[in-house]
Amino acid sequence: MSAPRPDPDAQLAEAAERFGTPAYVYFADRIADRIERLTTDFGRWFSLSFAVKSNPNAALLAWLAPRIAHLDVSSGGEFARGVAAGWDPARASFTGPAKRADELEAAIAGGLGELVIESLREAELAAAIAARLGRVQDVLVRIAPDRVPKGFGDQMAGRPSPFGIDIEVAGDALAQIARLPGLRIRGLHIYSGTQCLKPEAIAENWRIFMSIFRDLCTARDLTPARLVFGSGLGIPYHPGDVALDTGEVAAGIAADLDAFKAEPRFRDTELVLELGRHLVGEAGYFLTRVVSVKESRGSRIAICDGGMNAHLAASGHFGMVLRRAYTMHRVGGGNTEPEKVDISGPLCTSIDKLGTGVMLPRLEEGDLIAIHASGAYGPSASPVRFISHPEPREVWVDGAGMRDVTA
Repeated sequence: MSAPRPDPDAQLAEAAERFGTPAYVYFADRIADRIERLTTDFGRWFSLSFAVKSNPNAALLAWLAPRIAHLDVSSGGEFARGVAAGWDPARASFTGPAKRADELEAAIAGGLGELVIESLREAELAAAIAARLGRVQDVLVRIAPDRVPKGFGDQMAGRPSPFGIDIEVAGDALAQIARLPGLRIRGLHIYSGTQCLKPEAIAENWRIFMSIFRDLCTARDLTPARLVFGSGLGIPYHPGDVALDTGEVAAGIAADLDAFKAEPRFRDTELVLELGRHLVGEAGYFLTRVVSVKESRGSRIAICDGGMNAHLAASGHFGMVLRRAYTMHRVGGGNTEPEKVDISGPLCTSIDKLGTGVMLPRLEEGDLIAIHASGAYGPSASPVRFISHPEPREVWVDGAGMRDVTA
């Protein structure tokens, strides 16, 4: 029988005391739980790939290396971070719509597993670099579908997009890429929607992927080694959000995936589930301390040492621009009745807000606030140098204790 886990509030309070605020705290056991859940629900079909852009912390990358199969990077810098953290470069794929020649050369020379081709221009540039280096670079061709089901917080299908090759011209593009010396097409990649909490929408989106993969591979007589499914799996950010049941997703898509894998063309194909926030987002908290409290025109405002500068996503100014407050709590709880409070950061701008009318026990100077679902799109997705406030610390908590792992 496993030992009970420590009280998370006690650990959060300890992290704030030892390392200061603002700070991010990442719990390794929660990521391990998520990997186990995903493996249970999808392991018979999929291997897992982590999108570094969601959290490029070096300690996290090193911890993940022996635990999941693949790493997806979106820049030469992320590729270098992954390799420095202990990842075999052959286990990495490289996405992104504006890859520079120097990035491509470093990655190809460095043993990159698969280059994800987003355009013919990129394919031609990569082919020339690979030929000059005397290499043959494995590639996945990213396809931009013409539709995505309703239910995704952000979607990249059926509209002009910098990502991937439009499905309308994908057949001809694949033929042109296949003729380029220095490249070898190993498979296809689709990522068309993200942050979805609706199992039926995710299942339908994957059916669209399978249809596209089947049609293109048949038309080009391609037997792919790998097909990447951009997962789209979301996490609950806001009060009232219902967490995604991945078991329900698996139940809804099982027959389709079984039939797909039974086809001779795909029997030996590795299906890869690429995900970021769903893997690490709920394992992290953002800690900020109340510096002062004021009453202003009928509202109570808690002004904190970390705001938009340290956690842009929680302020509603990142990605999908969600202006609802994240779920948060006062560390240590308390017996006072919840009351409305506005949560502001330290910046000299009116848009530096972490919440308006949030219901929390009465906040006073010195209180500690923990913002949930902050393990993805944190420091690296925030304007941490704006107004030169201290940058947030990053704290890693595992069985050995806690340590400062600030990138």
